[in-house]
Amino acid sequence: MMPSMAIEYTEDKRFTPEQVQRLFASAGWDSARYPERVWRALMGSDTVVSAWDGDQLAGLARAIDDGEMLAYIHWVIVDPDYRGRHVGAQLVEHMKAKYRDYMFLEVMPEESKNAPFYQRLGFTLMEDGRAMQIVHAENN
Repeated sequence: MMPSMAIEYTEDKRFTPEQVQRLFASAGWDSARYPERVWRALMGSDTVVSAWDGDQLAGLARAIDDGEMLAYIHWVIVDPDYRGRHVGAQLVEHMKAKYRDYMFLEVMPEESKNAPFYQRLGFTLMEDGRAMQIVHAENN
């Protein structure tokens, strides 16, 4: 499918579980195996900015925030067919604008190879910071 030129960005959560699953699968994300959970997670997130090419979900970013000081961008995902068109950067720019009055806007790239992308968009590495997590594999 040949992408068109005009990408629409919206905070309306109008995507379906099937559209989300297709997007995550297109990018090779393991989360694609759990489309209903991913969709519910998106619906429960404070902010989801999605990128649309007509009725095609081209990408999305989600953030979780505390309403005042801290917002955390958790996912930025772009369909490979739309890479190189600045869709990811536009998703992040929408988040930066939405959370401009917060003290902190943070992102934790799940892969270190993605850090330069965020650095180009104004993020800096946290001094002596380390990402930590607990994975409850049995809950997948």
